[in-house]
Amino acid sequence: MADVVSYLSEGQDRFELRGVRAPFTLEKRGNDEEGDGMKFSISRAADGGFESGGLRDYFQYRDLGIEAATDGKAGAQIIRAVKGKRPPNAKHTHALQFQMVYVLKGWARFWYEGQGEFLLEAGDCVHQPPGIVHAQSDQSDDLELLEITFPASFETQMAEEG
Repeated sequence: MADVVSYLSEGQDRFELRGVRAPFTLEKRGNDEEGDGMKFSISRAADGGFESGGLRDYFQYRDLGIEAATDGKAGAQIIRAVKGKRPPNAKHTHALQFQMVYVLKGWARFWYEGQGEFLLEAGDCVHQPPGIVHAQSDQSDDLELLEITFPASFETQMAEEG
């Protein structure tokens, strides 16, 4: 990959990789040169604070700047538990294309329709397919998650109990 990076950094716009199963093209992008809304972004821990008022009142959220950098195509945030608050174990779905959750610290208990209940601990990662009914029933007070979604904004619908 170092050859690709150095080739692109020498002023070339495209690099085609051939002789692999799925040929692909890497394109060098500047700061939204193509008008696709994609911009360079860095989110530093020292500058980022957690805020309440997100989707769930038992969590606080730290925006990583990905929504703004991708014109809403993707979102990434650190989610941490609010000490003493517990999730309501309410079954719901999200209308999105991709959702991945990686446990940074602590633990959380989730249920997924057709899959069962799972205790997710630090280092665990789950891909929640679009529309899967799920619920969170418990969490540690020190829980921290990394969540990545496509798109950044999406609707959440409560699922019918039963």
